[in-house]
Amino acid sequence: MSVAFTTRVLHIASGSRERIVDLTQDCEAFLRETASGGDGLLNVFVPHATAGIALIETGAGSDDDLLAALHTLLPADDRWQHRHGSPGHGRDHVLPAFVPPHATLPVVGGRLELGTWQSVCLVDTNKDNANRQVRLSFLG
Repeated sequence: MSVAFTTRVLHIASGSRERIVDLTQDCEAFLRETASGGDGLLNVFVPHATAGIALIETGAGSDDDLLAALHTLLPADDRWQHRHGSPGHGRDHVLPAFVPPHATLPVVGGRLELGTWQSVCLVDTNKDNANRQVRLSFLG
């Protein structure tokens, strides 16, 4: 059995506000081009110290709820040791401990095997970095 590995970098303009960006369609488009209808794994990785990847429902308020929960858990105030950037930026550097910078997802028949309401999302609370990269890698 031969194994193929393909990777691509997405450039995401997340803007100057906290955001959750749905990447599901980008992941599906990548798999249509690379998976050739096969089975394997999709790894989604954000190479930034202040962002993460989450599998959540979007569009029904869960994305806003996640941001609100992060505000409660990681307030944007002056308690953080890491103090460069905008006020409270130190919390952005703690975010990846709670929302990891990666996810590995099953691909069956060239398609993501997500649950009914799951979406692949970039979680970006860092208002100081408006441009993000997300690496998609398919191993199949």
